[in-house]
Amino acid sequence: MERVAFLIEETGERLGALLNPETLEVRRTAGVQMRRTAGGQLTGAGLADDPLLYTGGGRTEIGMDLLFDTSLVGSTVETEDVRALTHPLWMLSENVAGEDRFGRPPVVRFVWGKVWNIPGVVSAVAERLERFTPSGVPQRSWLRMRMLRVVDEATTLDGSGGGSTASNLPTTPALPDNLSSPVEDIRVHVPLGDGENDRESGERIDQIAARYYNGNPALWRLIARFNRIDDPNRLAAGEPLRVPPIPPANGRGTS
Repeated sequence: MERVAFLIEETGERLGALLNPETLEVRRTAGVQMRRTAGGQLTGAGLADDPLLYTGGGRTEIGMDLLFDTSLVGSTVETEDVRALTHPLWMLSENVAGEDRFGRPPVVRFVWGKVWNIPGVVSAVAERLERFTPSGVPQRSWLRMRMLRVVDEATTLDGSGGGSTASNLPTTPALPDNLSSPVEDIRVHVPLGDGENDRESGERIDQIAARYYNGNPALWRLIARFNRIDDPNRLAAGEPLRVPPIPPANGRGTS
């Protein structure tokens, strides 16, 4: 089992889960359709294949099986009913009112290690409950989830070393050009190694931002700009990072 997380873009909330890597499935549907006429599908005696209409776009789906168990240690929620743990993920498939007043599910990021950081919306969930108490309370859940990727340039899905890019990280509010701060307001964070490569940090810059900016991973770019980091996906282990306060222009005041 591997620990994964889901980051809700609008709130910065982080939801954890256990993933069985053998059940992760990525499916891509290209933006093509069969050519049709007013009378139906376009055909011809000399055609070897049905003519295609290239519409652009397409659809990328990620399917996974998640495990929740009330007997597992490390959970931040103490409960006998496992549905208290799975309810937040169920809610990711519920519509919320957008600026245009049309309901839509929230944008959430699937985060696993250093490679998987995929933005999407939860299109479907299904739950299998197990280990019931004598009173009928379930204590274990297998939650099957399907996500649809949303537009985010350079997102990598193959998990084969392409890695995340800066555009895979949570989006950041517009930052002022002048990021100077008094020395006494700047904190210092020293990234730890990943246990395999002493030169490369095992921490992600959005995780560091969430730690210092009240749980908001979307302010990662503030740290990157302040430290002149060209590649925010490759932090050097042991190299101090200066963490400035949040500029007043972001409407959040100082951290």
